[in-house]
Amino acid sequence: MTDLPIVLVIDDEVRSQEALRRVLGDDFHVLTAGGAAEAEALLEAEMVHVILCDQRMPGTPGVRFLKEVRQRWPDPVRMIISGHADTEDIIAGVNEAGIYRYISKPWEPDALLRTVRDAAQIFTLQRENESASLEIKLTADSLERVVARKKTALKRHHHFDRIVHAETSPLRDCAEMARRIARFDISVLLTGESGTGKELLARAIHYNSTRADGAFVIENCGALPDQLLESELFGCKKGAFTGAYEDRIGLFEQANGGTIFLDEIGETSPAFQVKLLRVLQEGEIRPLGARLTRKIDVRVIAATNRDLDHEVMAGRFRRDLFYRLAAFPIHLPPLRERPMDVPLLADMLVAEAVKAFGRPVRGFTDGAMALMRAYDWPGNVREMQNEIQRMMALADGEWLDSGLLSGRIRGQARPPDGEGSAGTLKDRVEMLEEGILREALGRHSWNISRVAQELGLSRVGLRGKLVRYGLERAG
Repeated sequence: MTDLPIVLVIDDEVRSQEALRRVLGDDFHVLTAGGAAEAEALLEAEMVHVILCDQRMPGTPGVRFLKEVRQRWPDPVRMIISGHADTEDIIAGVNEAGIYRYISKPWEPDALLRTVRDAAQIFTLQRENESASLEIKLTADSLERVVARKKTALKRHHHFDRIVHAETSPLRDCAEMARRIARFDISVLLTGESGTGKELLARAIHYNSTRADGAFVIENCGALPDQLLESELFGCKKGAFTGAYEDRIGLFEQANGGTIFLDEIGETSPAFQVKLLRVLQEGEIRPLGARLTRKIDVRVIAATNRDLDHEVMAGRFRRDLFYRLAAFPIHLPPLRERPMDVPLLADMLVAEAVKAFGRPVRGFTDGAMALMRAYDWPGNVREMQNEIQRMMALADGEWLDSGLLSGRIRGQARPPDGEGSAGTLKDRVEMLEEGILREALGRHSWNISRVAQELGLSRVGLRGKLVRYGLERAG
């Protein structure tokens, strides 16, 4: 038995199964099946939360199989993965099969993981609602208290104070600007590399705004072709296109009174940009196939890792839409431009990993932290989180030392600006030697004999180096 939500991956290619297992394995218990028969056997035996099915399978296509699954096992949240060539077939069966999301190939790991997490949460909410219907109904007052407590907890959890940064960090100005404009009902455009925390900042803006009691809805605009994206955002009427068997409420309408976060807005097509612009200008949507429009009251926060100024100049992004979205632009600097944040972020991520893994880890040795501060972190906070989880899995003791770091970090780390990057060879060697001494001392709890033995030094020689680097007190 496992406490993790169960995801069933159906794909006849073993490599695809393994790729999905690697992405989902930390958050879910992943079952795999090569075809319909094997999947049915697993559904009979296990309480599956989410089904992730490839469209192209031998024998029975994914959508057709999920239609059959819906009749026998209606509880699991169903999703389909396929290439753009299959879009027509998927649209035709999406409602009949009850498919929650269409994920196009090649999929992006972080976006896919976030989508599966959302699907698992929907499953849990559905089960909770079913259980609640069998229990004594809460009184109106007690229900209001429960809702109020949840809203208070969300506001506290997504407060700007929880955005980790040092006093001298350039991220401090970003968080302060976001805090000041949160209460004003204007559009915000968040720019910056992937993994810099754009979604985290967007949530903080929403939960510290006058719309905090409304919904916060997210859509990754780069993950869907135009027609499916329109259906997701604006909704559709029954019969709007082949396979539209029922009316569907779009995310803009679901976010009415709240905030919608349009991630990867720079990936959208010019044709879709025209339709989005009209929604923002008129404050109303028209679901696909509908004759009448519906008024909406939604705050829009958009995000992109592209340079939209350059995209506008190149004709790939509409200038008028850019100005609508960028009423207040905020650029989040990459981690390489704020090395002072690395220790704080690393400590926070270690604390989270300790809870998740149940490992008694106290923190990093000085040598490991020096290398982490000197590394560029091209993947930003997401890369650091993965690295720390890897170190936790490999660690034997209470401290994470430099030997647990990936080779790319040990080999590519460079001293940050102002910390020896322009020093002489002697300066750099001494800095490295000091880091090794600090690491060894921490690992051996400042036992001089053990440190000397490990480093091949005499006790007298080691003590001389400790004095030289100002470490003699700790020694």
